[in-house]
Amino acid sequence: MSDTDILLDIRALELRYGAAVAVRDISLSVKRGQLVAVIGNNGAGKSSMVRGATGLVRPSGGQVLFKGEDTTRLSADRKVARGLVMVPEGRLLFPDQSVEDNLILGAYAHGGLKSVRSKATLEKVLSLFPRLKERLPQQAGSMSGGEQQMLAIARGLMAEPELLIIDELSLGLAPKIVDQLMRVLADLNAAGLTILLVEQLASYALAIADHAYVIANGRVARHGPSADLARDPEVMEAFLGKKKKAAA
Repeated sequence: MSDTDILLDIRALELRYGAAVAVRDISLSVKRGQLVAVIGNNGAGKSSMVRGATGLVRPSGGQVLFKGEDTTRLSADRKVARGLVMVPEGRLLFPDQSVEDNLILGAYAHGGLKSVRSKATLEKVLSLFPRLKERLPQQAGSMSGGEQQMLAIARGLMAEPELLIIDELSLGLAPKIVDQLMRVLADLNAAGLTILLVEQLASYALAIADHAYVIANGRVARHGPSADLARDPEVMEAFLGKKKKAAA
């Protein structure tokens, strides 16, 4: 792939909360059609990085290019309109609104469900998550954690993203549900959707990603093909719970 295939290009990103530096000189790229994972422990700077990239927090340094355009200073809603969409950590649904209303809100950049295009997107999304179709009138906050995460992903898909960023998909979910949702992401990627998956559970993320970045102390500690990182002794010990073999 050439540089023209790069959808998201983060260059030397820095992000501060007051005097505290959360992200230090992070650079990474996501090419069209890839599923890229970002792994690291709690507090490593993963979520801060994607908040800065998506416009939820203003970076204090560096650049965020999307489809070749410098979007560093654009607001989150303007980035969504350009196709850069995030499913946030903790889901951040509207709990008192119905499942259907939450989905409609996801399509606000395209006029809600007024367009034929958005109605077709809704049908496609509900085919991915048939459980949501059964619960359209139900309040989002009354559903299980797994169902709420399905809704959060579905709401993101309603925005018709070119790049979907998912922050901590597995948070608070049972392994069986995580497996199911990871399969959905793999299928979406196989169908052509570009995905950036930010995930603490490295084994799940590395299993479905093409390429991965390891974030530690607000920096990129290493990156490469996911299969290579899954075999890396230091990554195995730090994130996969496998001890390095002692030297003979």
